[in-house]
Amino acid sequence: MHQVELWMVIPFVIMLLTIAIAPLAAEHLWESNRNKFIFTLAISVGTIALLSFYGMGHSVVHNLLYDYIPFIMLLLALFVVTGGIHIRGDIAATPFINTSILGMGFVLASFMGTTGAAMLLIRPLLQINKQRKYRVHTVLFFIALVANCGGLLTPLGDPPLFLLYLRGAEFQWFSSLFPEWLVAGLLLMSIYFVLDRHYYAKEPAENILRDRTEQEPIRISGARNFIYLGMVIAAVLFLNRSYIPAMRAEGAPFYIAFLRDIVLGVIIILSLVTTRKEVRKANNFSWAPILEVAILFVGIFVTMTPAMMYLNQHAMDLGLTEPWQFYYSTGALSSFLDNAPTAVAFHTVAAGLPEVTGVEYVAGVPEILLTAISLGAVFFGAMTYIGNGPNFMVKAIAEEAGVKMPSFFGYMVKFSLVILLPVYVIVQLIFLPF
Repeated sequence: MHQVELWMVIPFVIMLLTIAIAPLAAEHLWESNRNKFIFTLAISVGTIALLSFYGMGHSVVHNLLYDYIPFIMLLLALFVVTGGIHIRGDIAATPFINTSILGMGFVLASFMGTTGAAMLLIRPLLQINKQRKYRVHTVLFFIALVANCGGLLTPLGDPPLFLLYLRGAEFQWFSSLFPEWLVAGLLLMSIYFVLDRHYYAKEPAENILRDRTEQEPIRISGARNFIYLGMVIAAVLFLNRSYIPAMRAEGAPFYIAFLRDIVLGVIIILSLVTTRKEVRKANNFSWAPILEVAILFVGIFVTMTPAMMYLNQHAMDLGLTEPWQFYYSTGALSSFLDNAPTAVAFHTVAAGLPEVTGVEYVAGVPEILLTAISLGAVFFGAMTYIGNGPNFMVKAIAEEAGVKMPSFFGYMVKFSLVILLPVYVIVQLIFLPF
């Protein structure tokens, strides 16, 4: 392996810092996908030229073919399929009903992705709560439970988990995180239920009366997309090198090496062709969000190539050896940078540590370290609006519905630092003790 110098990591740092800071410092300039494309193209071409000069260009090609393409095809499939399901209606927004909806989204997030579950349920939740005065806390817990923590049980749930899946973690392995998932979910839903009862008691009497009388039965349109969702799950579960070793064999034909991605492409086309346009229109479906993800992650996958190589070569120098260290280190970066490349970065660090005999290994790293990385990436993605893709999308939709959401730092001070962080510390103390 070629020796990577620290300065070669600079493009990756610039890429991630731009993603984190640009939406705050240059909101109007950054909201254009065209501007994102120009920036991503410039930094990607520069990185490719740099690596090619040092004889490492093949590493970028490998990342794009075997990491980026499967990654974006899965996100695209989940985006299209869930965008073809529309839920409408209005029922009483009692604390029990609201908590039940959050619980449903928490479960669904692992099977239709945090983005899919969040986009499916946020508008119905806002519609149900439109007569209530106190709604901000409901959206905040929705971001934590549905847009982040719920996606822990399968590689479909959250992008960092899918990237760890591509690095060798079995599909079924993620279900072993059920205890951590359950504890975090029960704690957050219990806190929410108590808070919502408090705010429900403070609601003006006329709001409660309107909420009880202005009701409409719940209806689901585009239900056939649940079948397509099952097909996506089956494709990821069975169309991989564990079941079909030929998919990663050297010189494998295109249709074998990329079989899963081809099948996902067929599912995408089926969903687009067989779903009525009115359903997607009711969901305000647009290609802009997935196009933004596709553009930005090209830059991430290209620039992270030298960064991952450097981390692997210098893993011992970082002083990370204990599970709790990986949990909080992954979590800290996942809070302010995108959690997908953060998970890959710390997986690379774990893979560079000396092998320990008598320890169970998963995806080339000690299982307990992979657990810590997975938990840190998924849970801490909810610590800020920029920790995970759906967070800002949920915030924007809520504000469109008239919910006055807290600012970037207000979100942290009023919610994530006082509610989420203590819950995450409890999870660590139970499952990853010092």
